[in-house]
Amino acid sequence: METKYNIVKNQIRSMILQGRIQPHQKIGSESELMEQFNVSRHTIRKAIGDLANDGWLYKKQGAGTFCSDRSVESDNTGASLKKIAVITTYFSDYIFPTIIRGIESYLSENGFQMTVFSTNNDIELERKYLEVVLSGDFDGLIVEPTKSALLNPNISYYLNIERLGIPYVMINAYYEELEPLHLIMDDTAGGLMATTHIIKHGHTNILGFFKNDDIQGIKRMKGFILAHRANKLQIVPQNIVTYTTETKDYLPMEALYTRLRAKGEAPTAIVCYNDQLAVMLLDVLRDMNISVPEDMSIIGYDDSFLAVATEVKLTTITHPKVALGVDAARTIHQFIAEKNDPSLKNEAMSIMYPPKLKQRRSVRELQVKEVAYSE
Repeated sequence: METKYNIVKNQIRSMILQGRIQPHQKIGSESELMEQFNVSRHTIRKAIGDLANDGWLYKKQGAGTFCSDRSVESDNTGASLKKIAVITTYFSDYIFPTIIRGIESYLSENGFQMTVFSTNNDIELERKYLEVVLSGDFDGLIVEPTKSALLNPNISYYLNIERLGIPYVMINAYYEELEPLHLIMDDTAGGLMATTHIIKHGHTNILGFFKNDDIQGIKRMKGFILAHRANKLQIVPQNIVTYTTETKDYLPMEALYTRLRAKGEAPTAIVCYNDQLAVMLLDVLRDMNISVPEDMSIIGYDDSFLAVATEVKLTTITHPKVALGVDAARTIHQFIAEKNDPSLKNEAMSIMYPPKLKQRRSVRELQVKEVAYSE
């Protein structure tokens, strides 16, 4: 069980890292802190003492205790301090190792060290690793936002990163309120392209499965809707299934079972948020003796290794993966160079990658249909 003084110490430290306590700002008196945290004077003194010893606070005789200016300590202009933090939602599965390899290949060639953190798409873990970045001597940060479709309570950490002058770029998604440099796919166009491909093959009763706590899923769903509208097709409301990080391992499969067992006209095709989901839904189709593509067409997204890992080779939308990783590393390098040498031309720019369709054999043609969008 965490001690009371550690709880107080960590909360004050988090307030500093969020920018709620500014450099050289006086913190509350012992009595005020005792009341704020509901602890004894001894606990407050021990927490304050540890923070002062660690360089987070400093004391002025007769004036009180103040927040240290860590921006001086965090000045990363020295050539020996070439450390980049990489925060991704996942690390060891799906497309993320490939993205990280792309980042690492560029950084290692250019003299940077890389430290990777994985949030598992968890807001609290994102906060924890942002605190690590703010507490360390990192030159820059490459970060994939956590649950990017939702209001993020960690925005204050990013604002403090900006205040400290730590360059950062976002990959796969970005928080619009921050307007950071970012490298993303055109996911609306990707969802439109995937769905149009299905419609082009004569399908009109199409299921769409989309993750709705990441902005990629919201945009891919938007493309799904736009494709139907462009081709004057009505969407059956129950044909769109949304799920979250917490429900991704069961809700889509349960929903597919339910939809396929329902009375009425059966769907003939499925548009998936990604290849990982497509492979999971293939298990449901096998269990119900539904063949792909003879009885059901299915399309993935990302062109991951999973797209060819089963007997069904998935038609899918390609993700730049390695190229995105290399470009992200190059962008943060340019950002750092411009910060250290203001005379350099500002070349660091955001990138949006256009989607490309990778055709395999998971989509069957029912009948040729004129479509309003050409791939």
